[in-house]
Amino acid sequence: MNEFVLPVRVYYEDTDTGGVVYYANYLKFMERARTEWLRSLGFEQDRLMAEENLIFAVRQVQAEYLRPARFNDLLQVTARVLEHRGASIRFAQEVRRGEELLCRGEVGIVSLTADEMKPRRIARGIAERLVEIEHAS
Repeated sequence: MNEFVLPVRVYYEDTDTGGVVYYANYLKFMERARTEWLRSLGFEQDRLMAEENLIFAVRQVQAEYLRPARFNDLLQVTARVLEHRGASIRFAQEVRRGEELLCRGEVGIVSLTADEMKPRRIARGIAERLVEIEHAS
């Protein structure tokens, strides 16, 4: 469970006029993978906001684009936790087409209060799951 993998199909709307995935869409694919990773752990972001006053925001992104993805490609988008602290999680993420690495990056997210947008500790249940994952790997 240390590395979560999400299959993503490239649709026409993801591409530029040349049929190549627009660079910003790789970040959208990575966002989807982090959201589905969280869901796979049993946490829904709308419930976290409503019940725990918690949201996540991207604080930092570093991306390296290596090869183009194209219309109709089936991609594998990964999310792996590199580290977690009181109010933040740093992910390593990759976008692959089969064995071919297309894009890699690191994304830092921060946990915030939904009402005031102030940093807060990650919800206890999520923090506990992160520790479990860390010890399992």
